[in-house]
Amino acid sequence: MNYYYITGTSRGIGKAFAEHLLTNPSNYVFGICRNKTIEHPNYTHYHLDLTDVNAIKDFRFDPHSHPKKIYLINNAGAIGFIKPIGKLDADIIIKNYTLNLIAPSVLTNAFIEFYNTTDCEKVIVNIGSGAGKNPVDGWAVYCSSKAGLDMFSRVVDAEQKIRAEHPQESIHKDFKIFSISPGVVNTAMQSEIRSAEKADFSRLEDFISYKVNNQLSEPSIVSDKYLKLLNNLTTIKGVLSSIKDYE
Repeated sequence: MNYYYITGTSRGIGKAFAEHLLTNPSNYVFGICRNKTIEHPNYTHYHLDLTDVNAIKDFRFDPHSHPKKIYLINNAGAIGFIKPIGKLDADIIIKNYTLNLIAPSVLTNAFIEFYNTTDCEKVIVNIGSGAGKNPVDGWAVYCSSKAGLDMFSRVVDAEQKIRAEHPQESIHKDFKIFSISPGVVNTAMQSEIRSAEKADFSRLEDFISYKVNNQLSEPSIVSDKYLKLLNNLTTIKGVLSSIKDYE
């Protein structure tokens, strides 16, 4: 059996991931988020507020008998209020860093700790963003948290490679990690972006045009592209990449 832990399965890419995986009876999905929107015999939902640090700390992964694959897909994320620094509420800044960076970091740490002696394919997939590589006005917290997630992924990858060279020093090895950006996707986040004030976001018209000109990919199509990559890990171009790199 293949086991997939996915954050943010209530909608968007996370829900599409789960629904796609559940078409295969050999897959079992654990959804991690506040709202349950999926009913399936091979689906278990963990009601977890990923902006609550104490709740994240208390989350525990499950033991699995003779798994073939165990994946953690850190998909949940939010852009937050689109405003320049100096106009944001402090609580919003803290909440969005927690969701976008602290939650995936804590879950990845727990995932590696819990499954370090489990003999199977073990993969962490962080849903990255081009915003983590290019500054966008009004998105300071989102850009910096995604940049942090990219660097976090690179460090974990480096640690795994070091441990692979010195197996006697640690059993925390044999994990693969990737941060893969999806491009612009037709999700609730895009609706939030289009609702921003022009005075707070210079690129508002660009994002409105993505919708008007049908340039947004559907979550089901994007999730299918991700899963094709994950079914053939050797095709993935390094720790950091974008879905566009494979088109």
